[in-house]
Amino acid sequence: MAVKKPGIRQEIQVVGFYLGEDEYAVFIHKVREIYAMTEIRKVPKAPQFVEGVINLRGTIVPIIDLRKRFELNANESKHSAKILIVELGKNFVGMIVDNVSEVMRFFADEIEKAPPMFASNIGSQYVQGVAKLNDKLIILLDIEKLLSYEEQSVLKSFKS
Repeated sequence: MAVKKPGIRQEIQVVGFYLGEDEYAVFIHKVREIYAMTEIRKVPKAPQFVEGVINLRGTIVPIIDLRKRFELNANESKHSAKILIVELGKNFVGMIVDNVSEVMRFFADEIEKAPPMFASNIGSQYVQGVAKLNDKLIILLDIEKLLSYEEQSVLKSFKS
């Protein structure tokens, strides 16, 4: 275990994105690429938040819609939507987001635990914390908790 040295702050880099007016972020080391919206092949009997799969340079990648996962209203305007390809366990998963904002940097000690009522609209189990950047609040998601073990197993079956 590393010993924390006094006066040294750990810098965090995240990729920011929007769902509606709210800005979210995931750790940059979990993001493999940002992909333009493309045709998504539907998969029969998939969970309701799974849009389907795409062929990403020969690899079949399951795509989930974060709006559906968080039970948010559908986005009528898909022209700026993007797919964040993230590493979830040992697999890649695409997450549809309304738009990608930027790579942001802040310090680990600037991340606060989310108040329960703050995260109630998307489920506090998905929220790792909240960072204040300038005048914005950024909701930091724990992508490892976005899908249960069973849901991850279902997504793996799409690649077979």
